[in-house]
Amino acid sequence: MSNTKSPPQNEPANTYSAPPCCPPPTERPMNPEEAEKASRIFKALGDPVRLRLLSAIASHEDGEACVCDISDVGVSQPTVSHHLKKLKEAGLLTSQRRGTWIYYRAQPSTLTAIHQLLTTTTT
Repeated sequence: MSNTKSPPQNEPANTYSAPPCCPPPTERPMNPEEAEKASRIFKALGDPVRLRLLSAIASHEDGEACVCDISDVGVSQPTVSHHLKKLKEAGLLTSQRRGTWIYYRAQPSTLTAIHQLLTTTTT
């Protein structure tokens, strides 16, 4: 397990930008597509291991982490890979292969959308 930073890469990390999942609940009712997308995100976050992985990645130095630095969550490596795949499919993570390692980064637009969905402001 390595804690050393990899050298800067010439190409940027995967910059997939997920559109916001849905409006804040006080703005308007969700349409079926928005509800489906929000449901996929919350389903992905409904597992404690996935929450730990997302937190480890988002709070890691520079907001990205090598899979080698985040795999100590109490489950086997194949299970970690499965959970990371589910987080990527839900639009919560992006990844980039560097040599033999894969680096993960939290998707800011999706995290912002979750925050907006859960934050209710009343005036």
